[in-house]
Amino acid sequence: MSIFKNILSHNESLFLDPMALDLEYVPQIIPFRENQQKYIAECIKPLLSNRDGRNLLVYGYSGIGKTVAVKHLLNELDKETDDVYTIYINCWKKNTEFKILKDICDQLNYKFIANKSSDELFDDIKKLINKKSAVICLDEIDKIETTEIIYALLEDILRKTLIFISNDKQWLVQLDPRIKSRLSIELLEFKPYNYEETKEILNQRINLAFIPGAFDTNAIKNIVDKTFESNDIRTGIFLLKQSGDIAESKSSRKINQEHIIDAISKLSNFNFNKSTDLIDEDKIVLDLIKNNSGKSITEIYEIYKEKGEKSYRTFQRKVDKLRRTKLISTEEINDGTRGKSTKVIYNKKLNDF
Repeated sequence: MSIFKNILSHNESLFLDPMALDLEYVPQIIPFRENQQKYIAECIKPLLSNRDGRNLLVYGYSGIGKTVAVKHLLNELDKETDDVYTIYINCWKKNTEFKILKDICDQLNYKFIANKSSDELFDDIKKLINKKSAVICLDEIDKIETTEIIYALLEDILRKTLIFISNDKQWLVQLDPRIKSRLSIELLEFKPYNYEETKEILNQRINLAFIPGAFDTNAIKNIVDKTFESNDIRTGIFLLKQSGDIAESKSSRKINQEHIIDAISKLSNFNFNKSTDLIDEDKIVLDLIKNNSGKSITEIYEIYKEKGEKSYRTFQRKVDKLRRTKLISTEEINDGTRGKSTKVIYNKKLNDF
């Protein structure tokens, strides 16, 4: 008997458009972010009148639409005019000045970069951009190794809007005062979606990604609940895709409760921010926590100091970042006569997946 006999045929699928479940996918409509998009558009609008735009820090938890909203606006601006360059850089991937400049050259379709230094590349970029205006978005801005590129953009690009995206506005607090004063930056917070908004967003993705009637409507609630609990739409998108894959692997023509429960069981093995993506300084702290998991934050900081590091504030900020990405967790404990302390725990399952 053929192993493929009971499997859906090659021209059958529960998926209508699998790309709608890609984490990089930008839908045509961004629901529940109209006010935020309008604010960002107002910061960009002066560029259309050949004037300097306003600079902006967009911040809020991961997976709540910051990047998608900004990318959507950049796409709309591209359709609206040829007089404004739109440049988007992911600083998690491009975290050095040279990598950022090379990425900008690629986006400007500028090919003459061989054997050029950062200064030479920037001079070429400056001449190109200053013929028009530019919106330059630096996403995951807290991952950037040096802020010199920000200073250069502020000083030498004539008409621009700089948009920075971060999970935490703490990055701005640490910024060099000379850069901060030149930025005159505005703040825009993205707050987590409420339950009904989470449900509507996931239903929209279902309609885009799957054939009509592919989902058992009574079973979707489990995915909505799990997504709302995580405050991260990416959780729901992962579960939708996994549920569809599991249903297809079982030759089912409908995605039901069983498939969704199976998908949820895989969620603990999936991490959107893996330790392999961290910059070197964060990896040092993560390795310390791995080797001293369960100790208090004060005890781990003492070890951190022995490696030549001094600032407790810097250390605490890195711990907070690792906690937000769920690579570690923290727990308040009562330490007897010494009072309360914070225990730091390495999340082995997520890091080692």
